[in-house]
Amino acid sequence: MPHYFTLAEANAALQIIKPLMEKVQMIRQNILAQKPEVWPVVEKAAGNGGSKAASLLAMEFEQLDQCVHQIQATGAVLKDINLGLLDFSAWREDHEVYLCWKYGEQNIEYWHEIEAGFTGRRSIETF
Repeated sequence: MPHYFTLAEANAALQIIKPLMEKVQMIRQNILAQKPEVWPVVEKAAGNGGSKAASLLAMEFEQLDQCVHQIQATGAVLKDINLGLLDFSAWREDHEVYLCWKYGEQNIEYWHEIEAGFTGRRSIETF
């Protein structure tokens, strides 16, 4: 059975998540900036036993993976790493919904029905 967050619990979890998501977004930008170089680095590393660039890239992937696991350990569900989009399972009236947060937002400002997804977000004031 999933843990159902109250709004206060989800906002408290964000205090842990925000710095992790900041790091995820920085690593994402670094990797995307190096994208044209990624394949040649991997290709050369495979042929000659490694390279500094490949080692640095592997370290970034490892840091990214660690941050994602720490975010997930809070109980949040990472829906879109590019947007920094998270959902928190919550109970509203008689059914499960998601409290929704997007990187850059200060707190949980939206919720949505599970089937509605991001495009069906509603103001938290209606929660």
